Amino acid sequence: MAQISLTFPDGNKRDFAAGVTPAEVAASISPGLAKKAISATVNGAHFDLQWPIQADATIAIHTMQDEAQGLELIRHDLAHIMARAVQEIWPDVKVTIGPVRDYGWFYDFDRKEPFSPEDLGQIEQRMKQIIAARDPVKTEVWDRARAIAHYEAAGEPFKVELINRIPEGEDLRMYWHGDWQDFCRGPHLQHTGQVPADAFKLTHVAGAYWLGDATRPMLQRIYGVAFRNRDDLKAHMTMLEEAAKRDHRKLGREMELFHLQEEAPGMVFWHPNGWMVWRTLEDYMRGRLRKAGYKEIRTPQVVDRILWEKSGHWEAYRENMFIVEVDEEGAKEKRINALKPMNCPCHVQVYNQGLKSYRDLPLRLAEFGACHRYESSGSMHGLMRVRGFTQDDAHIFCTEDQIQAECASFIALLSSVYKDLGFEKFDIKLSTRPEVRIGTDAQWDKVEGALTAAIEALGLPYEINEGDGAFYGPKLDFKLTDAIGREWQCGTFQVDPNLPERLGAEYVGEDGAKHRPYMLHRAILGSFERFIGILIENYAGKLPFWLAPRQVVVASIVSDADGFVHEVTNALRAAGVRAEADVRNEKINYKVREHSVGKVPVILAIGQKEVEERTVSVRRLGENRTETMSLEAAIAEFAGLAQLPQH
Repeated sequence: MAQISLTFPDGNKRDFAAGVTPAEVAASISPGLAKKAISATVNGAHFDLQWPIQADATIAIHTMQDEAQGLELIRHDLAHIMARAVQEIWPDVKVTIGPVRDYGWFYDFDRKEPFSPEDLGQIEQRMKQIIAARDPVKTEVWDRARAIAHYEAAGEPFKVELINRIPEGEDLRMYWHGDWQDFCRGPHLQHTGQVPADAFKLTHVAGAYWLGDATRPMLQRIYGVAFRNRDDLKAHMTMLEEAAKRDHRKLGREMELFHLQEEAPGMVFWHPNGWMVWRTLEDYMRGRLRKAGYKEIRTPQVVDRILWEKSGHWEAYRENMFIVEVDEEGAKEKRINALKPMNCPCHVQVYNQGLKSYRDLPLRLAEFGACHRYESSGSMHGLMRVRGFTQDDAHIFCTEDQIQAECASFIALLSSVYKDLGFEKFDIKLSTRPEVRIGTDAQWDKVEGALTAAIEALGLPYEINEGDGAFYGPKLDFKLTDAIGREWQCGTFQVDPNLPERLGAEYVGEDGAKHRPYMLHRAILGSFERFIGILIENYAGKLPFWLAPRQVVVASIVSDADGFVHEVTNALRAAGVRAEADVRNEKINYKVREHSVGKVPVILAIGQKEVEERTVSVRRLGENRTETMSLEAAIAEFAGLAQLPQH
């Protein structure tokens, strides 16, 4: 029998018979490891313990102590266990797909009756019974004909369609959790009892079109979360409760910031308060970019398809673009345009106007560019995922030797902006060359080295995503952490020699010859809509004073104070504070409650005593105590707080 060599994480090598499974490898090391093993990593791929290894490879055996692999398997197995539980309770339900996602999984079902909260409780109980049974998990590889025949006989049309979508010649792997069977890529645990029965929760049900296609059947999607132990689950559920309180859609209504409606799906209607937040954030970003040497431009929203074909977006991104057809006078055919889904090709057009020299580089072009992308109705979520959005977009045209310096200055700018906006912590992920790519290894070495050197020069930690870069260049992704520990990917820095090549961008080098510039795609906020949603949730609506849409409300306690209320309000406005007067015939406690719900940072209460002494009673959001200040001191303090962060 043929022998293969397996290399372990410590560098040791051992020979085994070809076809050995990771379970057998674990058993050869020790009975204890064989008992604890859950999966393996073989040549970088996550392997089921039952899969055979046919050639020389590197191997690492995993146990539940390996958090990433353990959580993946727990969540994947729970998706199958949940589907099994559903079909055991309601045998007529059809199953579809159940992938792992952040914190858990979901599974889509075709059922006539909607699932209720009581149903979720019943499903959970059945899942715990399946876990307690410790049913074995088995796997086999089937050919296409056998798999299709099996699912046709079982009356599972969605599974048949999935199989027909898999390329010819690709293996179909079948899994059994006890007697219940599904096909998926795996891997899975070895028996249902390896799943912790007290560390999962079914959270909610939502509608989802089959394969995300609005013309296909509407299915019911059950979501679940799972962790390695009960304490982690409890912490997550507490976080979800806190997240619900911070939901930007709820706070957006209470603060009168924005709304969305069916007549314009995925498009935001900004109210005066919300637009004030937007404009303040835009003014702040504009000032930061100006000081960092960016030149602001504006490009069209509607562009002929010819440009999108040249850039490659028409072929790769057409299904996400909004198409506009125009009957041009005298033309034989309609002119086909598209609302721009991104700004990059238009920025190259600005760069291409006029001959550029190496002395003009780096050239930093910035735009708060309105873009439109088609998102399925099921994927849209408040401000976080919309169809119409504005990017804080910029593109830097530079030489290869300038990439490192531009990267370093960008990271420093991004870090400073995030700090001003209240985010002290962010993570950096460097995505490196994919298997299919353009350019030489030497070019990739130099560019990846430039990004690495820029990060390390700033003394920042980072992770490497091997092979996850674009086909034309590496990229950096920046994930910030909010007040309740959630991560949000916002900033990006991407090296691109491809688009300048496709769109004919050039510069005259020091040698007098023409060269292609590199194009650096970069964003800090990502989109204004999403970032404002993140800000609202991070601060639970209590935005920093300078960013708050209504900074001060001056409220009368008695009607005799109305004149002084208006005097104070006008003085604050003259000093640059966004102030409003509230002289309604309502009790002061009512006014305080109402403006506190609206997240106004400061309420100045004025009664007869304040009028006589020309003082104000200051109530700050989130504090129970009040303080008395002179009018002059109050104006000076709040005028200072209202200033944009200075650099």
